Amino acid sequence: MNEYAHLLPDFRPVLQLSDRERILFMGEPRWIGYEAAHSILENLGCLFDMPKRPRMQNLLIVGDSNNGKTTIVRQFMKTHGEGYVNENADPVRPVILAEAPPSADEKDLYIALLDRLWMPYRTTDSKVSLRYQVFHSFRELNVRMLIIDEIHSLLTGSAIKQREVMNAIKALCNELAIPVIGVGTPDAVRVLHHDPQHASRFDVVKLDLWKLNADFQRLLKAFEAVLPLKRPSELFKADKAQLIHSISGGNTGDVHRLLVECAKEAIVSGKEHIDRELIESKSWLRPTRGIRELMG
Repeated sequence: MNEYAHLLPDFRPVLQLSDRERILFMGEPRWIGYEAAHSILENLGCLFDMPKRPRMQNLLIVGDSNNGKTTIVRQFMKTHGEGYVNENADPVRPVILAEAPPSADEKDLYIALLDRLWMPYRTTDSKVSLRYQVFHSFRELNVRMLIIDEIHSLLTGSAIKQREVMNAIKALCNELAIPVIGVGTPDAVRVLHHDPQHASRFDVVKLDLWKLNADFQRLLKAFEAVLPLKRPSELFKADKAQLIHSISGGNTGDVHRLLVECAKEAIVSGKEHIDRELIESKSWLRPTRGIRELMG
């Protein structure tokens, strides 16, 4: 097994699987930690453990699309958000992760939350009725934190609608004494501008694109350690790191897709490692605002 030292020990047995099974294995969700992600997770943990008080501090996590924000909060859900039954046989949902409605609408927000709570509701109910049901359910399930993903969607709609939704979020935070975490693109910061009270309650942390530096090289080394290839690729070497950064733009999700596509071809071709030629052949994966056509 010394020849497979480039892989983490837990991943080395995967090399015994068929080519198809190894390719499918790479499609499974997988956590790869790095400094910025660990910093956000630590911040979330502090907010989760914070004693209840009249004015809870909130957090807004922003970054470019596909740059790892949702992956981080889902990792937090794994460690802090799993539901359980307490000693009194009551169900507990410590963290609720919901997606913001597609536009600013208070009623749609309550419906999105009730969906995540697995609670029945009637879409014909009034906002007041749905609001009561959400507040009651959060208390019954001992919810300690609310995470709202895609919160930039609340920018779609009139200023009045946006203000109503943000006031509803503020009420959830105040009355339940729980921290609210927003996750979205950099535009999401504009959601806070409708009321100085919102801005003062939210700290903002930005998940930047990767720079071409030692941290990026460490990320590539971590990626290589979970790609089930039989030969080392040394992705962290300067020439390959520069090429990967150039194609991916330093976007975490695009780095992941590029390396998975390269690894698939390395398996199918029998090459079993990723070289410069293989990376260059995937240059069509460069980020684009248009529609990307798959190469034959």
